[in-house]
Formats: sequence, C-alpha cells, structure tokens
Amino acid sequence: MKLSARNQLEGKVTKVKKGMLNSEITLDIGGPIITSIITNDSCEQLNIKEGIKAIAIIKASSILIGAGNIQGLSARNQLKGIIESIKLGSVNAEIALKVGNHQLVSIITLASSKELGIAIGDEVTAIIKASSVILGVH
Repeated sequence: MKLSARNQLEGKVTKVKKGMLNSEITLDIGGPIITSIITNDSCEQLNIKEGIKAIAIIKASSILIGAGNIQGLSARNQLKGIIESIKLGSVNAEIALKVGNHQLVSIITLASSKELGIAIGDEVTAIIKASSVILGVH
C-alpha cells in the first residue's frame, strides 16, 4: 500500500498501555520516542504488542513547529530537530527537519514561518498530538 502521508517512521513497540476505550502505544524509532493513541479495537485488529515493528504515520499538516524554549504543552510528542530545508509557497511553508536518523516534514502557514523567524540549521521542536499518529504494521 502506498500512502500520501510523507512521514512514515518505522520503529519497535516498547509499551502498550490499554485504557477503557483507547490504547497508548510507545514506539522507539531509533532514538526519539513516538506516542500514539489508537482505539482498543484497532490495537487488537493490528495485533499490537511490545516488541513488534510498526510504522508511525503522520500527515505533514499535523506537525506543529515550535521555536525556542517550549513549555506547558499537552502534546505527548515533542521532538527536537534541525531544519534541513524550507520551501516557501504563497500560503504555506514546507519545513523539513532532521530528527535523529529520520526526516520529518511539516506544513505550516507562511505567516507562521515568518513569525517564528526560523532558518535552515536552526533547532526547533516538532509537536505532534498522540491522537494524530496513525499506526501501521506489515
């Protein structure tokens, strides 16, 4: 299956915490940790268990970019990265980050990219809600 989501990060499930309706899945992608919240039904259908390989799938538009010292956010996934490229459009900006051994691509508004004052080589934080991380298995 091919997907339009650019961010597909393979890793190993390190923790499964089941709740009443949803499960919190922790995925080690080779340094950074990604947390995903999926339904218990999905967890069972995908046979998600500690130790299996899984892929975190994240739409570029679901990744927020934070510059400077980030504090007081409820988003579980806050990954430090270095900006590798910035492509400016008429409305949006595409920001590519190096996070560990992976590249993450974020789409933010052009206005936000200018307000942040970010440039290639800057360290920023990719902010992703756990509920925005889709999991896939082979």
